[in-house]
Amino acid sequence: MGGWEWLRSKKTVAGLVLGQFVSILITSTGFSSSQLSQRGINAPTSQSFLNYFLLAIFYGSILVHRRRWLQKKWFYYVMLAIVDVEANYLVVKAYQYTSFTSVMLLDCCTIPFVIFLTWMFLKTKYGYRKFAGVAICIAGLVLVVFSDVHSSDRAGGPNPVKGDLLVIAGSMLYAVSNVTEEFIVKEGSRVELMAMLGFFGALISACQISILERNELKSVRWTTGAVLPFVGFALAMFLFYSTVPVILKICGSAMLNLSLLTSDMWAVLIRIFAYHQKVDWMYFLAFAAVAAGLFIYSGVFKEDKTQSTSNEQYDKERNGEVGIDNSVVRSHTATGSFYM
Repeated sequence: MGGWEWLRSKKTVAGLVLGQFVSILITSTGFSSSQLSQRGINAPTSQSFLNYFLLAIFYGSILVHRRRWLQKKWFYYVMLAIVDVEANYLVVKAYQYTSFTSVMLLDCCTIPFVIFLTWMFLKTKYGYRKFAGVAICIAGLVLVVFSDVHSSDRAGGPNPVKGDLLVIAGSMLYAVSNVTEEFIVKEGSRVELMAMLGFFGALISACQISILERNELKSVRWTTGAVLPFVGFALAMFLFYSTVPVILKICGSAMLNLSLLTSDMWAVLIRIFAYHQKVDWMYFLAFAAVAAGLFIYSGVFKEDKTQSTSNEQYDKERNGEVGIDNSVVRSHTATGSFYM
């Protein structure tokens, strides 16, 4: 059994690949949101509504066709939808009060929250190598923050304290949402989860839009330049939400959130090759650090094989995870925030 035996694990490789797929999706949603913001469209709940509506239609149709009773109580999905919708709203709202750098750094709070919740409620076991992988990933993101501060992002925002508190609150809600989804998808049906989250998420978003964003939507001129980013955002989020349960089942919440840290790195590559912009050298060092952290976190090393037979059986039941608990991410976003 070699030290890098994990490379032969199809689930591990699949988790890493899918993690980067959702990370790219989060990057695309960030660019779509920036395009909408440049056109004066500030309606984050409305953007989420279309995603939830697509989830409800697509997965709801499959659920109705199967003609099965719900495996989980409906009010669990209501609570999950409330948490998910408000997590998205809080983090997007924070951009009005604090800097991009602060949001990026504080959004990492999702990872320790996820680790604590999975340890407390899902009884996930963590080894020293897992914590080392998490620490290296976060260190990589901190390098990105330093790079932003070193270059241009020096603005603190009109009310940094309020903005930072909103990000922390949103990160906590993301953690609750991710861990709840992980529990449901490992104990129940992925199709049922997406259908119910989409249905109740769309319902809650519609109510929130009528209260907070109705006037904003009335003032929008729906030209092609506004419609395309809006639809593109919704489609990317639909794919993100559809892929997240698969990652949760394979790797768990923590691995998902760690994967979403690379979304900023993909944004850098887009800036380099699509917009021909120059970036600070720290970005490349940060990308290498995050990648190394992901490999260490997802690795199954020889030392880990010294566990007792009972622990090995427990880990197999947890989809082969030794100390793995997902995050969002996303979303991504999760991660990371879904609107980063």
